[in-house]
Amino acid sequence: MSQQETATQISAQLVKALREKTGAGFSDCRSALIEAKADLEAAVAILREKGQAAAKKKEQRMASEGAIGSYLHAGGRIASLVEVNCESDFVARTDEFQRLCHDLAMHIAALSPRYVKREDVPSEIVEVERANYREQAKASGKPENLLDRIAEGKMDKFFAESCLYEQHFIKDEQMTVKDMIQQTAAKVGENVSVRRFARFKVGENLGSDPAAAGEQPSEPAA
Repeated sequence: MSQQETATQISAQLVKALREKTGAGFSDCRSALIEAKADLEAAVAILREKGQAAAKKKEQRMASEGAIGSYLHAGGRIASLVEVNCESDFVARTDEFQRLCHDLAMHIAALSPRYVKREDVPSEIVEVERANYREQAKASGKPENLLDRIAEGKMDKFFAESCLYEQHFIKDEQMTVKDMIQQTAAKVGENVSVRRFARFKVGENLGSDPAAAGEQPSEPAA
């Protein structure tokens, strides 16, 4: 089927459905549906890929504005704060950006990440985890030549569970938090990034150092 034939089969309802799933503009959605031959999920993937490509071009630009997102779970026993940065105060005040801040805070409250990105994990923790996974593989009888590969696979899982950017987004497990941030960056046309976050739970870590338990922002307040 030619693109012209596909275009005639794309209804306004299908474009609307894609816009609701991605937040992309009408023309972008229609173009993606044409490219995907009217396959809605394939069109979603195309828009995400293009959004990520657009976001990567902006990653080197300074993001010194932004907002603090907050979330208080029902019952008031769990709360979170997250600082999300962008390039301008105008974007920081948009509904799109404010929604991102809220969704990130809710995600943090629910899944309790320990770090923003894998680069933020202290090297000593990485080495200890890698060594432990290697020893576990060795103890289970795995061949010596496969131990490092197995350990690296386990490290990928460790990062996916511990780092905010690599966790699957709680409201859409088909994308990671990084995907969601990049998608928002593509929509607002600016670099968007998470600087730090904090999560609090009533009664958690009593008698221990909260900062050591990852319950404080990555940088102390000025």
